[in-house]
Amino acid sequence: MNIFTSVAPKTQSISSRLIAGIITLTLGLTIVFGVGFAQGKNDAIHNAAHDTRHTMVFPCH
Repeated sequence: MNIFTSVAPKTQSISSRLIAGIITLTLGLTIVFGVGFAQGKNDAIHNAAHDTRHTMVFPCH
């Protein structure tokens, strides 16, 4: 008996992958825009993300 037969990945339906993709996209956009528009007492979060973008040579302006 092959040990890999019991660990084979299950195939996912298109609808479950689509739902996972939509959830991931929504979470990612929420994080990006939440940090991007952070103001006031959360300004440190925005500045840290801003400095990180410049460090990775990613345009942000």
